[in-house]
Amino acid sequence: MYKGHNVEEISRSDSSAINLSRTAAIINKIIEAAKTKKEKSICFLTGVPGAGKTLAGLNIANERLKKDESEHSVFLSGNGPLVDVLREALTRDSVETAKQNGNKITRSTAEREAKAFIQNIHHFRDDNLESVIAPIEKVVVFDEAQRAWQKEQVSKFMKTKKGIENFEMSEPEYLISVMDRHQDWCTIVCLIGGGQEINTGEAGVSEWIESLKQKYADWNVYYSDKILTEKSTYLDDETLLNWLETNGKKESDLHLAVSLRSFRSEKVALLVQNILENECEKAKLIYDTIKEKYPIHLTRELKKAKGWIKDIAKGTERIGIIASSGGRRLRAEGIDVKNEIKPANWFLNGEDDVRSSYYLEEIATEFDIQGLEIDYTCLAWDINLYFDNGWNSQNFKGSKWQKINQQSTKNYLLNSYRVLLTRARQGMIIYVPEVDGQDPTRCKKMYDDTFNYLEKCGLDII
Repeated sequence: MYKGHNVEEISRSDSSAINLSRTAAIINKIIEAAKTKKEKSICFLTGVPGAGKTLAGLNIANERLKKDESEHSVFLSGNGPLVDVLREALTRDSVETAKQNGNKITRSTAEREAKAFIQNIHHFRDDNLESVIAPIEKVVVFDEAQRAWQKEQVSKFMKTKKGIENFEMSEPEYLISVMDRHQDWCTIVCLIGGGQEINTGEAGVSEWIESLKQKYADWNVYYSDKILTEKSTYLDDETLLNWLETNGKKESDLHLAVSLRSFRSEKVALLVQNILENECEKAKLIYDTIKEKYPIHLTRELKKAKGWIKDIAKGTERIGIIASSGGRRLRAEGIDVKNEIKPANWFLNGEDDVRSSYYLEEIATEFDIQGLEIDYTCLAWDINLYFDNGWNSQNFKGSKWQKINQQSTKNYLLNSYRVLLTRARQGMIIYVPEVDGQDPTRCKKMYDDTFNYLEKCGLDII
């Protein structure tokens, strides 16, 4: 994209290319209308897992920047690892491309350009706290907008980290207020994923709509029709849905319906959903249809798991070990989820670097890998989520496991395993440790029952 290719050339299949092009066209039309009529617009883009919402957002921001540099578009994400990896990839590529063309660009210059274009949403928020003037950017793309913070979370952060008392805005309301400072026009593009909230205090779509309804009703609101038809995934508040239908404009092209991961498609997401919803028979039927192209294996031995992903990956296909951040007792197997990694090194460095995913030593958790992928994963499964007539969750504190009672915390844990189970492009192996029952913090029955349930879902044992 940065070398002048279109999204059509990046896409893996014709249908996804058409889908992405239509989405880009409608958003560009919305931006041009706002610019011509001197209005303020916001649009909500939805998409199936792997449909390329992030790619669509980067493409829009990049296109606007090239169309008119005075517009100053920016891509914002609250996903720290994604921002780090994208910036680092662009920086390295800029330096290397310049070198190949006989030019020279310093790493610091390339880094500065990447940082201006791709920013952490929280830094953008904090920068605009210090000023009341409109930001330089006219077009702002918010990736994973459903993960912006609720009022309580922002208020707590502002008080403890910034010394600001009585901050009474949610992150969506504050971010709209920042863009509303423009006297003439601006456009906000919100990229929305469903069922991906893994942190406490994440607001979902409702907080954006509530803010528009209460304080920014003069803005033009464009939204994907899926927000109305898939209420449980995106927005389940009837009052807000009614307001949106009355005051917004529905656009079917604001939904990315086709997965870019064509050989994998939505079936993996559906398989994972059935596994996590205790529907093992349905999961088995789905897996039977994809196993030739997308193998998922099960093992009780870490050595076998490492051997499988090393053998199956070809050429530069990337492999790595991933695990839940709550999988604290995997440490007994040499898998330490508390040891922080640098995502840019893990995702981008080569096979000769011990910090890269290839070495199978450093472990990426759901927070490191959210919104990112590799070709083959080894998912190490701990008993923070274990099967016993349905899924049960617990948290390791001090020297023992404690049952999780709060429903929202249970949902975050289930979502974290949903993220982990959907990070591989081409296949994965799930490793559930074989324990002897001597360690009271590693209950043999919990590991065995979890493994047996996954086997019932039809996954292949090695």
